[in-house]
Amino acid sequence: MLERVTRCGFVSVIGRPNAGKSTLLNALAGQNLSLVSNKANATRKQLQVIIGHSIVEGSRAYDVQIVFVDTPGLHYQEKLLNKFMLNEALRALNDCDLHLYLAAANDDISHYEKFLRLLQEKQEERKKKIEHILVLSKCDILDRAQLLEQIGLYKKFVSHFLALIPLSVKKNFKPKILLDCIARFLPNGVFLYDEQMATNAQTREIVKELIRESLFENLSDEVPYESDVIIDSYTEGSVERICARILTLKNSQKPLIIGSNGRTIKRIGICARQKIENLLGKKVFLKLEVVVEKAWNKEISKLKKMGYDFRSTL
Repeated sequence: MLERVTRCGFVSVIGRPNAGKSTLLNALAGQNLSLVSNKANATRKQLQVIIGHSIVEGSRAYDVQIVFVDTPGLHYQEKLLNKFMLNEALRALNDCDLHLYLAAANDDISHYEKFLRLLQEKQEERKKKIEHILVLSKCDILDRAQLLEQIGLYKKFVSHFLALIPLSVKKNFKPKILLDCIARFLPNGVFLYDEQMATNAQTREIVKELIRESLFENLSDEVPYESDVIIDSYTEGSVERICARILTLKNSQKPLIIGSNGRTIKRIGICARQKIENLLGKKVFLKLEVVVEKAWNKEISKLKKMGYDFRSTL
C-alpha cells in the first residue's frame, strides 16, 4: 500500500511580455482567471492560481498543491507603473519555491541569457540557488525541424535549468507532463488553501481584470495601456450587480472608449459581462462609466488607492 504524502509550494511564472504566461495558467485552471491579450504588458499584478495534482514516486503517492504566481512580463521602462510591474515579477523570484521561465519558441535566445544574468544577481543577493524549469511556449508556431533546432540552442544551458519542456496550449496540450515535472521539485508540506479554491484573488479583482481584458480586445493603440478599472460596487444576488469606472488619462481618450452613439462602450460591456457570467455561472448586470483621471498612473498615492501595493517597491 502506498504511503500518502502532501506537498505544497509556490511556483512563479516568469518571462518576457507575450510569452503566454496567462494563457498557460488559464489552460491549467480550466477557466479564465488571468488577463490574456495579444498586446504586450497587459498583466500588471501578481495573481495566484491554485492547481491540485498527484504523482507516484516509488512507494509513495504525493498529493500536491501547486500555487502558481502569474507575473507581469519582464521589461524595463522608466514609467512608474512599469517599475511597479517589473518589481512584481522580481518579487516573485524572491518569494517562490520554484520558477517557470516561459520563452516563446521563436524567441531569440539572448533573452534567456539575460534572464540567467538576472537570476545570478538574485542568487548572489539571497546566497541561495534559485531553481527554474525552462518552458518553450507557443511551439505550434514552428515546424518540427525548427523546434528541434531551437531546443538544441537551449541545451547548452542544461546546467542552469531543472528541465526543459516544450509545449503549445493551442495544440496537443498535455498538462500532466508539466504538472508532473513541477510536483517532483516542490517541498513536502501541508496544503495552504482549501482544495476547492482556484485562486486566492477576490472576485472583485478578477472581475476588474476581465473588464480590463475587454478593453484590450476592443480598443487599439495606447488607450488600454493608459486605462484602468475601479469596481465601485458589487452586489450579490440572483443577478450580480456590478458598477465599475473605466479610468483614462486624457480627455481625447474618453470618446474613443465610448464610441459613436456609445457603440464601443456597449461592445466592451457586452464582452466583459459575458466573461464575468462564464466565470460566475450566473446572470450579471454590469454598468460601466468612463472617467478622465489625469496622471492616475504617475502618482504613487493614486496607484495605491487603486490597489497597487508599493510597500516593497521603489
